[in-house]
Amino acid sequence: MKGLFISGSGTDVGKTFVTIHLIHALNEKYTIVARKPMESDCIKDDNSLVPKDAVLLNEACRNPEPIDVVCQFKFEACMSGEKASIEQGVKVNLSDLVQAVQPSNGNDFVMIEGAGGFYSPIAQQTLNSDFASALGLPIVIVVKDELGAINQALLSIKAVKKHKLDISMLILNQITPNSLDNAKALSAYTEVEVVVFNKDRLNDFNAKVMALI
Repeated sequence: MKGLFISGSGTDVGKTFVTIHLIHALNEKYTIVARKPMESDCIKDDNSLVPKDAVLLNEACRNPEPIDVVCQFKFEACMSGEKASIEQGVKVNLSDLVQAVQPSNGNDFVMIEGAGGFYSPIAQQTLNSDFASALGLPIVIVVKDELGAINQALLSIKAVKKHKLDISMLILNQITPNSLDNAKALSAYTEVEVVVFNKDRLNDFNAKVMALI
């Protein structure tokens, strides 16, 4: 399987938003399929659950798939995937997650979004780190570009390297423009490629992404 595993330095760092723009950029080069195998805080619609993030990721792909293929495990509770599945009486383990992200076509490039941070629990006795290690794909780390981002970025990089996984890039998500210049500061402490995402400079972002992948 070829693709990327998207992880965040924590929750609410804009992981899904950044992944959507990664898909848009890579659509020019690859046949992209999205996978978010586990999503909590889904919207209840009649007798079904709608995984908001998975829907957005799927819509960013040029050839959207059935949403149940993109996101197999959906839960209504707003909590970790592990706890949400237990509350709903559904047993999900590591092998279930690995199976859920397999592409229908071996030539597809799979964009897999984890849940929360690298050490967040995602299934029964399974952290995102376990899931990423089982897949062995290069990692993209998303960090909110704010005061404290350098600490969060370096902790995430150290965690990923501990599991002997390759890091494709670290993306500083500049939700609010600032003059912190965290990207330049980070370059003094890591050899990992740092890319700044700013919605007003999409051409720069797309060019850097295409050069790295």
